[in-house]
Amino acid sequence: MHGFIGEFFGTMVLIIMGAGTGASVNLKKAYARNSGWTFVSIAWGLAVTMGVYVAASLGSDGHLNPAVTIGFAVFGFFPWANVLPYLIGQFLGAFVGAAIVILQFYPHFKESKNADDGNSIGIFSTVPAINSPVFNFISEIIATFTFIFVLLNLGDFSSGLKPFIVGMLITIIGASLGSTTGFALNPARDWGPRLAYTILPVPNKGDAQWGYAWVPMCGPIVGGVLASGLQVLLK
Repeated sequence: MHGFIGEFFGTMVLIIMGAGTGASVNLKKAYARNSGWTFVSIAWGLAVTMGVYVAASLGSDGHLNPAVTIGFAVFGFFPWANVLPYLIGQFLGAFVGAAIVILQFYPHFKESKNADDGNSIGIFSTVPAINSPVFNFISEIIATFTFIFVLLNLGDFSSGLKPFIVGMLITIIGASLGSTTGFALNPARDWGPRLAYTILPVPNKGDAQWGYAWVPMCGPIVGGVLASGLQVLLK
């Protein structure tokens, strides 16, 4: 139960800050509108840091990410008995976090009449810079593999100042590899907010682009499993 609670609130905080950045950067009349990719990458890195701290303080390992949980479990770094509570907490937390962002920015959604005004699924979930599903899938595998391989070599990444190292890792992944797909790295971070944008009453909302959603679901999980498998081979 502590694992579920920690993952729920940690992921909720992650999405409030991460998707909140997406709304700030994109929606009309928000002060941060049109801030650059560096701003976005740093903000997501700090969002992960704060989410890990919250999750760890509430009794979980601070995964916040099914690709971490599943990848770790496949190769024995995490017990299978805890996988389902972690996954449920992650997806529910991401959905609730997105709902809070919708409430926070509701007047700005009303001002943003269409995708040209910034009102698009890209606030909450990933959208590829070039729509090439096979290469987008490969991009998510590479980015998540790199992220989780480094994560595995940090040891207990939820203790001390290590969550800040994890945040720095997210920032550099975003800056170096994230500009092709928006660096999902995390199925819950993509699907929970995508579902919230789909079913909640967001003014002037556009297409949630579920046809693309398999990429941020499958790519990160494959990348996480490959990284964990390599770690086993190297030890």
